[in-house]
This record gives sequence, structure tokens and C-alpha cells, in this order.
Amino acid sequence: MIKSFILFLERFVSIPDLALRLWVAWVFFKSGLTKVTGFPPVVTDTTKFLFQYEYKVPLLPYEAAAYLGSYSELILPIFLALGLGGRWAAGALFVFNIVAVVSYPSLNAAGVAQHQLWGLILLYLFVRGPGKLSFDHFIRWRHMPDNIPNP
Repeated sequence: MIKSFILFLERFVSIPDLALRLWVAWVFFKSGLTKVTGFPPVVTDTTKFLFQYEYKVPLLPYEAAAYLGSYSELILPIFLALGLGGRWAAGALFVFNIVAVVSYPSLNAAGVAQHQLWGLILLYLFVRGPGKLSFDHFIRWRHMPDNIPNP
């Protein structure tokens, strides 16, 4: 009885998983859009200026950090939203989120709290996987044997 109840609840967990993926993906994608212009996206001079003088990204030259950060915020959220390579996208955005907090010393307490929430959600998605409403689950269901654990 308990096992059947848990299996019943497991069906509905996919909806919050999808909502979390879409929300966090939108936050990062929207931030990425502020750093580029046009299509194909080109990193703006303002973004390069901010990475040179405002953000203190460790171990990377400012221009490389500007390009890597901007394109990461545009590409990884798409993969996260689709649930395609969902764990990898969540893990990469988790690390990206940490670097963002570390490299921006002027971030206020409210900003840190937001990044902590996003980091917690990304860590959850990394550990749990993107859920059943994802391309990862569809690919596994369609092409993998049943004895491989669910992503």
C-alpha cells in the first residue's frame, strides 16, 4: 500500500521538476540576453567593460570571461529547460552561479540570497536529474534497457 502510494506521488513530482527547470533556466537566459545584442548574439562592449572593471572573475582574462559567461547563460539554460543533458546543464550552471557570486564583490544581501536559492535548485536538479518530463527521460525510456538507473 505504501509503495503504491509513493509510486502514485512520484508521477506528480515531474511537474515541480519541470517548473523549477523552466524558472531557473529563464532567470539565467534572461541575464544572458542583457549581455549580448543581435542575432547571432554578439557580446556587447558594455559587457566586456563590466568584466574588465566590475566583475573579478578568477583565473580568466576579462574578455574570455565575458564571452564564456555570456554564451554560457544563453546555451546552458536551453539544455536545462529541455532536460537534454539536464544534470550536466544544472551542474555547469551551479558552478557558474558560484563564480558569479565570488566574482561580484558588490553583490548585496538580497542578491546573495537569490543566488543561494538558484544554487539550491540547481543542486537539486543536478542530484535528482531533470525528471520524467525531459528529453533525457524520453531518450532513456526509448533507447536504454530497464536495468540502467533513471537520470
